[in-house]
Amino acid sequence: MEDLQIYIYTFLAAFVGVVPPGLVNMSVAKTCLEKGKRNGTFMAFGASLVVFFQALLAVLISKYIFSNPYVKSMFLKAGVAILILMFLYFLLSANRKKTQRTIKKRTGTKSFFTGILVSGLNIFPIPYFVLIGTLLTNNFKITFTIYNDVFFALSAALGTFTTLYLYIIFIMKIDGKTELFKKYSNYFMAALMLVLIIITIARLYNM
Repeated sequence: MEDLQIYIYTFLAAFVGVVPPGLVNMSVAKTCLEKGKRNGTFMAFGASLVVFFQALLAVLISKYIFSNPYVKSMFLKAGVAILILMFLYFLLSANRKKTQRTIKKRTGTKSFFTGILVSGLNIFPIPYFVLIGTLLTNNFKITFTIYNDVFFALSAALGTFTTLYLYIIFIMKIDGKTELFKKYSNYFMAALMLVLIIITIARLYNM
């Protein structure tokens, strides 16, 4: 029964957590548009693999992070630095002159590792799953053994992949109507990074 509780609550938390537009799901959508469904799926696999380790780390250090404001602050400061770099990258990419070129079919390996990189740069799942793990412990009296830790992380990864795959299906179904997104995708990503920077800085000042 405890295993089922962990699976349901963690899966739903991961599923819902990836629904709002963010770095990972928008990157997967962009990859689908530029390189096709197969590459988008490989990228989703890579991103979900990272979430597995992020969730595992989160549940292992949940009590320590909440009892140590300095560690929490360092996580957020690192997040701001990464987001600023991503903002500059997408802004420069959007302003780069585009030439007409044929999209090459690539193996999914590069997209898989791109998913790992993008998801690794996104540190927000760690505090999110720290919160989920703490709520499960305090509100549902769940004891996190090593087995439950791994099960928690696996549920988080599966929930994340499910949402990302639904993004892929949605994007491929409206492929003929996405020229605007293709044209301005880098501007959209830059704007998203800027919003996340502002939110993170606000959280730092309100700690």
